Amino acid sequence: MAKYLLLKHYRGAPAAVNDVPMDRWTPEEIAAHVQYMNDFAARLEGTGEFVDAQALAPGGTFVRYDGEGRPPVTDGPFAETKDLVAGWMVIDVDSYQRAVELAGELSAAPGAGGRPIHEWLELRPFLTEPPTITE
Repeated sequence: MAKYLLLKHYRGAPAAVNDVPMDRWTPEEIAAHVQYMNDFAARLEGTGEFVDAQALAPGGTFVRYDGEGRPPVTDGPFAETKDLVAGWMVIDVDSYQRAVELAGELSAAPGAGGRPIHEWLELRPFLTEPPTITE
């Protein structure tokens, strides 16, 4: 089994086929989208492939260490940034092909007008061992 992160970009990914921004959807369209996501996760729970999923708020802050005894440095929030991750899902599957299959299915969640979004999802494998460096 291998874990993969599916990132749902609200901004920053290539344009979706049904590219109407979520803030222009009706409450019914939002409810249908959320229900699709919940049903998808429930089905993967049943197969043992679901690990976790969360939606993210639009605002965020960058934080970094600034030295011993000093408070962390922050920069943000950046709700207006070019790239905005709307949420994520972690899956645990038998193969890369299965991860691609599930990401494709999740991409079909309904959006404006009840039509599938066909959004681009970023599929990232978990790092399972440190990279090997050769000189």
